[in-house]
Amino acid sequence: MAIVRWRPRSEWDPFAGLLDLPREFSRFFAPIVRWEGDSGEFFPPVDIHTDEDKVVVQAELPGLKQEDIDISFDAGVLTIKGERKRESELKEEGYHCVERSYGTFQRSFTVPAEVDATNIKADLKDGVLTITLPKAEESKARKIKVEAK
Repeated sequence: MAIVRWRPRSEWDPFAGLLDLPREFSRFFAPIVRWEGDSGEFFPPVDIHTDEDKVVVQAELPGLKQEDIDISFDAGVLTIKGERKRESELKEEGYHCVERSYGTFQRSFTVPAEVDATNIKADLKDGVLTITLPKAEESKARKIKVEAK
């Protein structure tokens, strides 16, 4: 018997079934499409923001260690690779649900500005990888003084 999420409904809603459509489509196509976690890969969520001095990329990588992550920057493309390994094989019976994904991942992003590649920094803290890419002087916005003649 499948476990179904309970959603209380205070009154009848003819469009309530629309909320279930994405899950039903996933279930219908699951035999022919490999989704996240099924193929030995997972795709960590990433936030990217920029200001006038830098581009910052933050990726959620819970459970990964520094040695499990490889970062490269080439021709304006930032690539984050890694692998999340199972800590141990459990031989116990009674698994009911396994939702965490394990395996390799690779995410690549085109950086929207010229970057000073020699000063890129990466920090891993509390499962969040923060990569700071300082902008090159040529790509920073400059104020141009208007002279009156």
